[in-house]
Amino acid sequence: MAAPCILTIEDDPAIRRGIVDSLKATGHVVWQADRADTGITKAIGKPCDLVLLDLVLPGGHGLDVLSEIRTQKPTLPVIILTAKGEEQDRIKGLRLGADDYVVKPFSVDELLARVEAVLRRSPARSAQNPSLSLPNGEIIWNSREIKSNSGLTQIMSERECSLLDYLSRNPGRAIDRTELLQGVWQIDAKGVTTRTVDMHIARLREKLTHVCGAAETIKTIRGKGYMIDSELVEPA
Repeated sequence: MAAPCILTIEDDPAIRRGIVDSLKATGHVVWQADRADTGITKAIGKPCDLVLLDLVLPGGHGLDVLSEIRTQKPTLPVIILTAKGEEQDRIKGLRLGADDYVVKPFSVDELLARVEAVLRRSPARSAQNPSLSLPNGEIIWNSREIKSNSGLTQIMSERECSLLDYLSRNPGRAIDRTELLQGVWQIDAKGVTTRTVDMHIARLREKLTHVCGAAETIKTIRGKGYMIDSELVEPA
């Protein structure tokens, strides 16, 4: 199996060098960029499996890079690198389709764990995913598409797709935020806020409603969590 290729877009030379050295030491192929404009060029023009994206960059903002990636390569996973004071930008990034984020300063072990977790979820999905019944549409797992019968589509981020897949594999059961953080984000939920889960659910609902009018696909079970009705799911 070919080594994963990772593009690191970071303007701080010391941070970038540390990331690149750590990734290479663990067997990854690494591309580098220190500006937003050159980052876009490499993200679109080079074969890569994941992008590590700083938000504050010369030559443009990291969110502009993310937006262009989502337009040109909608299924390419992106992990945002942010400083502690950039919460609003981090939220905007997640809404634009970022798959995860790491807050600076971060440890090498944390970054590598996030990279491996996202890469594990990245390969194209097969027919093993459950079939989810939507009004006037369908889920195409391998391309992360929500597609209406009339041809209207929305692309899910890797995280949104993983979240929908997790819920679909547990039909008829209310799943709380702690389990979703552990099962989808693969992180210890201790001390973690629940905003991320709620935000991704809200974004998924927006896309499902916009494409298929499927507002009730993901239900909120008061005091228990989120659930997809078992009647909507046909096991793989």
